Amino acid sequence: MTQPMKTAIVTDSSCDLSDEQFREHQIEMISLRIVCQNAEYRDRTELNQEQLYEMLKTEVPKTSLPLPEDVSNLYDRLLADGVTDVVHLCISAGLSGTYNMVRMIAADYEGRMNIRVVDSGTLSIGLGMMVLAAAQALEAGEDPESAIQRAKTVRSTQLSMFIIRTLEFLRKGGRIGLVEGVVGSLLQIKPIIFVNNDGVYQTLSKARGYKAAVDTMVQETVARFGQAKINLAVVHGQALEDAQALMDKLKQVLNVATTYIRPVSPVLAIHTGPGLLGVIAYKVD
Repeated sequence: MTQPMKTAIVTDSSCDLSDEQFREHQIEMISLRIVCQNAEYRDRTELNQEQLYEMLKTEVPKTSLPLPEDVSNLYDRLLADGVTDVVHLCISAGLSGTYNMVRMIAADYEGRMNIRVVDSGTLSIGLGMMVLAAAQALEAGEDPESAIQRAKTVRSTQLSMFIIRTLEFLRKGGRIGLVEGVVGSLLQIKPIIFVNNDGVYQTLSKARGYKAAVDTMVQETVARFGQAKINLAVVHGQALEDAQALMDKLKQVLNVATTYIRPVSPVLAIHTGPGLLGVIAYKVD
């Protein structure tokens, strides 16, 4: 008799979903790593946001791929639980080597478990929204390929952009991508940074000053989606009140189905620092 299909959804800690969402949809998480001068931590599970921002006052830690054994230990556990298929959605391969590492590990399970590794081409709740779409597709009885297609459909209309107080953290972390390295700091020119179709950071537009940059993000969202129905998220780095104010502005001018406000995970906050505000949205059928 053929073994009935049992599918698991796996992602990494950069997806910025809440612990409740992980539990509700039975999503498995692999932690990226934070490497400090004297210690190393698994993102989210061994170091939280508050501890990370405190750390940034004295050092800028490095970020690193998940431990290979964390991935293989999870796959072994899923295999022992009778899982036949895995949909593993990773942080953008343009921003991290996680996808390539996971693919190599997944190849070792060929013939034992069907592991589909997907480069999301994004991160933060942009990745989280794709993961939720895939999880909900499986819950509705769809197969793994359909679940992946659902996630890719989310990505196809998605706009993910953010502003930060300073580019120093992106530059130190080597994630500056296509964002201009020399920005008129004296003129307080703030780039609105987005994740492009290649999954790397690029400048979408610029504004003078942080407040104008927030307003520009609102304008860019309206320009992209008009009155189309969207799912909307605002992410922040130790800036909850600003995030709530931005969400209120967006809801007044957009046709919003669901909303989330989420802090960015420690592993992402290392590259953006405190004060980050981001908008992520995609069209709903």
